[in-house]
Amino acid sequence: MSTGYAPYIAHMGICCFDIERMIDFYSKVFDMKLTDRGVGITFPYKLAFMSAHPSQHHQLAFAENRPAGAPSTVMQVSFKVQNLTELRHARDRALAHGATKMRCISHGNAVSIYCMDPEDNIVEVYFDTPWYVAQPHGDPIDLDLPDEVIWADVVKVVRADPTFMPVEQWQRRSEEHTSELQSRGLISYAVFCL
Repeated sequence: MSTGYAPYIAHMGICCFDIERMIDFYSKVFDMKLTDRGVGITFPYKLAFMSAHPSQHHQLAFAENRPAGAPSTVMQVSFKVQNLTELRHARDRALAHGATKMRCISHGNAVSIYCMDPEDNIVEVYFDTPWYVAQPHGDPIDLDLPDEVIWADVVKVVRADPTFMPVEQWQRRSEEHTSELQSRGLISYAVFCL
């Protein structure tokens, strides 16, 4: 029996050393807009809220409360684009505004760039492919090659993977598995594959 309970992730917060530097990077690289800022009442630090969509007050919140010398605990902040051209554009903008350790990878089900923002948080920019392969999966890609060369390499590698299938097939399998678990009473909520 479904309870209708289906939360989804809407935004995330990052503790930072220099809030102005983070605002500058995320606004220049990802066109995010500062929607609000101030000092918190129950969270007494400088706070900044940023969004790339007018319908969302914030997608990222920054708090200037990261202790001096503390390493980042952000596994990744991910942004989605539509294709290789936009991925290259994101790479170029990120590098122009201080990103470091840039790399490009095919996960089979997505093509991604990864880099470090100015405070060494991992940032991913990706787009989905029409395929599924079991994760983790990562093959280096040279984004400076022509699109057709990149796609030929990605297709060759994913089709050789024994877990390869069209993403629609994987989604059907996932939905069937969820239905089976629900019918057996092992889960009582819906899982949606996007």
